[in-house]
Amino acid sequence: MYLPASFEETRTEVLHELLRRHPLGLLVTHGPGGLEANALPFLLDPARGPHGTLRAHVARANPVWREAAESEAMVVFQGPQAYVSPGWYATKAATGKVVPTWNYVMVQARGRLQVKDDAAWVRRLVGELTTRHEAAMASPWKVEDAPPEFIDTLLGSIVGIEIELASLTGKWKVSQNRPAADREGVIQGLSSLAAGGPAGDAAAMARQVRQPGAAEAGSD
Repeated sequence: MYLPASFEETRTEVLHELLRRHPLGLLVTHGPGGLEANALPFLLDPARGPHGTLRAHVARANPVWREAAESEAMVVFQGPQAYVSPGWYATKAATGKVVPTWNYVMVQARGRLQVKDDAAWVRRLVGELTTRHEAAMASPWKVEDAPPEFIDTLLGSIVGIEIELASLTGKWKVSQNRPAADREGVIQGLSSLAAGGPAGDAAAMARQVRQPGAAEAGSD
């Protein structure tokens, strides 16, 4: 992806945190029919490999696990994003030389896709996924809550995949290329739209971003 230096995020802990907070990734592979994209919830193992390892499962009926096995794959994770109005910029009042843009946070993870067609491996993954995403529930559901034969049947209908990451690229486009007064205007504008919603999340990301380097006006 196009990545101006002012928008590049290289800190592994920051990239990993986005993957944990926004685990639904878009798996992009290239098969006999060309490019394929599948949305999957991933689990990150940060300790395995130079940039971590992603694990997920797909339906056995989905041909991606056969067609993309042992080939390079990319997983795209999308974080907070929002439209940015030029009316929020202090520069608008000063010169009028402003235009709309879109702020967003994204991580692209790349590596070779490995197939895990192993019942024990898949069962462990499903258990970990369940524990992770049920943790916030008042009464967390467990795999063991369902009849064993029912779970066994469903587990037989899915296949595990694993991607040890060879690279992890982050793009934090959160108004770093604007003057400080414009950045503050963006934060206030986004916060006023919907605190706690997508715009509020984008405002929070803009507040947390590290100080920018050289400005790059007009970059997307």
